[in-house]
Amino acid sequence: MNSASKVWDAAQVRTWLERRFEASKLDQAAADRRGYEAQDDYDKAAAEEWVCRTLKAADCLNSQTTFAARIKDLIAQDEYRVTGIYDDARFQRNVRSQLRKLAKMTKANEGFEKTLRYQ
Repeated sequence: MNSASKVWDAAQVRTWLERRFEASKLDQAAADRRGYEAQDDYDKAAAEEWVCRTLKAADCLNSQTTFAARIKDLIAQDEYRVTGIYDDARFQRNVRSQLRKLAKMTKANEGFEKTLRYQ
């Protein structure tokens, strides 16, 4: 079966973003409890939370092309403002990594059905 024949499901993408948003908040809390050695994990989870919060609030989810364009615009951004992180450069790198992952998923229209916490 060709993945191009798969129809874009905006509700499934919203569900995926919501579940990843909740999982990233839990990951941040767990990393925060572990302390200094988990600062990288905290920043990675904070980056995923930022990406999911930004995209789930956007009106572009109804169309695959507009969603892909929004992701591309976010990747082109110079910096991402957020407070409460440990390392700005690491956070910026993790945000771009999450956005590239989402761009690949959106282009292939695959992976949004995986809604389990650990992926």
